[in-house]
Amino acid sequence: MQLTEQDLAAYLAQHPDFFERHAELLSTVQLQSPHGNRAVSLQERQIEMLRDKMRVLEHRLADLMRNAAENEAISGRLLRWVRAMLLEHDISALPHTMVREIENQFQLPQAALRMWNLQPEYATRDYAADVGTDIPVLANSLVQPYCGPNGGFEAARWLGTQLPVQSLAMIALRANDEAPAFGLLVLGSPAADRFTADMGTEFLTRIGHLASASLQRMVRSG
Repeated sequence: MQLTEQDLAAYLAQHPDFFERHAELLSTVQLQSPHGNRAVSLQERQIEMLRDKMRVLEHRLADLMRNAAENEAISGRLLRWVRAMLLEHDISALPHTMVREIENQFQLPQAALRMWNLQPEYATRDYAADVGTDIPVLANSLVQPYCGPNGGFEAARWLGTQLPVQSLAMIALRANDEAPAFGLLVLGSPAADRFTADMGTEFLTRIGHLASASLQRMVRSG
């Protein structure tokens, strides 16, 4: 019966002491180095494989450390944003504070907010301007924040005309996941890759929850 490579590999796996009993083979077996056209011993090849694995692990560790640093920075910005809202004693000014601080803390050139079904004392404010019928329908359809290109959304017009809005995020504001939306927070950027369809929305969802909790006191009950 002809011995196959699989048979040989299985035998060595089942007999890890083979090279202990035949140590002389370690220095005679020659393999092709992956880092050049030269032959190396089995021992050298094993060392090279270990070094390659270590390099991969080092890169993964560097990525983890970089992600940890980025997450810590984002958490700090989020904390400062929430703090600014808590320090705002004038409820009627809270939407303005929220938008201004989200621009400052997250280096966003454009942000805007519109709300509807508000209590009478807030109904004349700029953030309560009429949004028509399509915007509430859009907000109610957002089970998670929208991220992607600006496809001519009406809400993008709230961001002004100082900079062209290439990408945006739209976050519905609601008292809970089952409640109808009472507002829409829009974040815009002239960079097409700032908000993309394949980006994660967990952080934006948290912003929506915090913004909703702060602003729902301004909404009419019932």
